[in-house]
Amino acid sequence: MRGRSFKVRLLIGAAIAIFFVLKRCSQREENPYTGRMQTISMSPEKEIAIGLQSAPQMAQQHGGLHPDTKLQALVDNVGNKLVNSSIAQETPYEYEFHLLNDPRTINALALPGGQIFITYALMEKLQNEDQLAGVLGHEIGHITARHSAKQQRNSILAQVGVIAGAVVAPELVNLQSASQGAQLMLLKFGRDAESQSDQLGVEYSCKIGYDAEQMALFFNTLSRKQSAAGVSIPEFLSTHPNPDNRRETVSQLAVTMKQSLNMTDAKIGRNSYLNMIDGLIYGEDPRQGFVENSKFYHPELEFVFNVPQAWNHQNSPQQFQMGPDDGSSMMFLTLAQGNTLEEAASQALQGYGFTALESRETSYNGIPVKIVIGVQQPKEGQQADPDPIKAKFSFIQYNGLIYNLAGVSHSSVFDSNMSEFNNVMESFSPLRDPEKLNKQPERIEIKTVNNSGTFSQVMTSFGIPSTRVEE
Repeated sequence: MRGRSFKVRLLIGAAIAIFFVLKRCSQREENPYTGRMQTISMSPEKEIAIGLQSAPQMAQQHGGLHPDTKLQALVDNVGNKLVNSSIAQETPYEYEFHLLNDPRTINALALPGGQIFITYALMEKLQNEDQLAGVLGHEIGHITARHSAKQQRNSILAQVGVIAGAVVAPELVNLQSASQGAQLMLLKFGRDAESQSDQLGVEYSCKIGYDAEQMALFFNTLSRKQSAAGVSIPEFLSTHPNPDNRRETVSQLAVTMKQSLNMTDAKIGRNSYLNMIDGLIYGEDPRQGFVENSKFYHPELEFVFNVPQAWNHQNSPQQFQMGPDDGSSMMFLTLAQGNTLEEAASQALQGYGFTALESRETSYNGIPVKIVIGVQQPKEGQQADPDPIKAKFSFIQYNGLIYNLAGVSHSSVFDSNMSEFNNVMESFSPLRDPEKLNKQPERIEIKTVNNSGTFSQVMTSFGIPSTRVEE
């Protein structure tokens, strides 16, 4: 019976694989904007819809949109010039450019259909307008090459391979490991896509007079940041090619493109760009909250609470979150919805899918608080988790707002984390220290250097500590 059953499953698995291979071949077509053959089952209209639907969530994940209208106008101006002077204008996509208010993440992203994002952290690291054009041209390249649509198709095909394998020999397939293998298979596609977008970005920027070699120099910045963070990801396992290799490749592409265009007098928009960023906030704005000596201070909202030593933390305008390296628990602070503590607790638990196990009212340092301990319920159709997520929520009514300060872990380790949760929650108190209340952000200051010396010597002469020179 086992031998016959295995043969039947083998035939079914083969049929599934053959069906999707044939379907893939039948959907193969030439991308009219790049000239490459692609297998894509998504229409441009669907790409546009996905991009527009996902854009607000993307912005929210990166701190919202940046409030500086002049910087946004610069991004719009450069981006639109690239689109209107390249084959991108012939595509059906609706190109929109968004400057994200994220001072930590050095990145630029493209959603299907024309939605393009660049973070403030990347923007402040650029040295001229030509580098900005290189970044935006690269992201436009992702869209004209339809990489997002193609990636979704590849993801489906990879999972089909896992399904077919499970049908053939389910007793031999670890679906989690197989899915991880499928993701590794897609990494090669990611590197190819990045390389093609580098090539398109060079073409688009050079054709309107920008010097694409400046983009190659920007990879020096990425390499320094990577080294400073202690990050070393092998190129073959990275969806973004190694910055050192990209610098070399983009530089060669730029030289070739400039020669083909007989471009000998590229004007680098350095001074105008530096004037634009002069005086802007450098790094994170402490007015929106900062951690110092194991405490989180928020000067604008005038509160403070403890941060456990050695815990990692991340702050954004939407929420502050923190947790230990082992991931056994996490805590977060965010604004709650509702006009009363009771309303805030009810809406939060409903939104998170939690059921209250116990609740009570108390106070932290004279501030009214409603405490709720709850457990997350399985969604409809899902099996109950033997070790469900459990949380302690503190809804804190302070200065006309209601905050949700929560500690979360699996039920099995919830009690062991309770003392740490309580230490943080019970420390929530009004901020009255004038020094912390008046904390101001660092700002970019453009200076002209008249004397000779190394970069480190120049920075030292301006009072910059040696430990910060590589920033």
